[in-house]
Amino acid sequence: MAKEQVTEQLWTRESMLKVEVDILHQIMSTRTPEAVEAAVSFARFLRLSGLDSENYPLFLKMLEVQNHYTADELIGPKDPFLFFATIPPNRLLVSKCFELLTRWRPGGIYPKTLAIVLGVLQNAYSSPRDGYKIYKLSIADVDNLGKHLSKEDGQNEARNRCILDILEKIASLEGIRLDDAMESVARQAQRIRGSFFDNTKVLEDCMPQVLLVKGDYREDESPPSRVFVD
Repeated sequence: MAKEQVTEQLWTRESMLKVEVDILHQIMSTRTPEAVEAAVSFARFLRLSGLDSENYPLFLKMLEVQNHYTADELIGPKDPFLFFATIPPNRLLVSKCFELLTRWRPGGIYPKTLAIVLGVLQNAYSSPRDGYKIYKLSIADVDNLGKHLSKEDGQNEARNRCILDILEKIASLEGIRLDDAMESVARQAQRIRGSFFDNTKVLEDCMPQVLLVKGDYREDESPPSRVFVD
């Protein structure tokens, strides 16, 4: 009896929650086929539950999982570009998108995840001044957006076209002079666009070369231990 009482005292609400969180972190690490299978199942549950203004941060968290099987299940048949269309742009949503752009190298982010991020940013900066008020951009943010351009694919490629449009909106902030930082960010956005369109220049001319090192989102990716079919 005494042993049971000690065990009950050890398992407080906080300690139980910690175990739950630790297990969820293991699932989201997707380091094993079993963890990927669990993450895919969780992503499917979220998708079927529906995205809304209360749970969208959890959807954002799932996009951090570097596994395209999980992303596919989270997105389902929906157009990735419109994934967060029902959520008004806000600081959390926009800042998380820039975190994702920063985290992954060019080619290292799953194309559907990139489409989701670009959809959010294009919506947020459709009115550049309002977008800047929502989330105060830095030069690093602009560089981490621009690094995902692929100059060899040309301006009409869907990803490039969207990034260039967002950069154009940001560049239009030049001259408004709400603050000095905005001027610097606007000029950097214009420099990146200029380097993209100028055949005598490369993107390395206007941003740190280390940002442009290519990646591959499939590197070290584990498949689920079984295939999921709707």
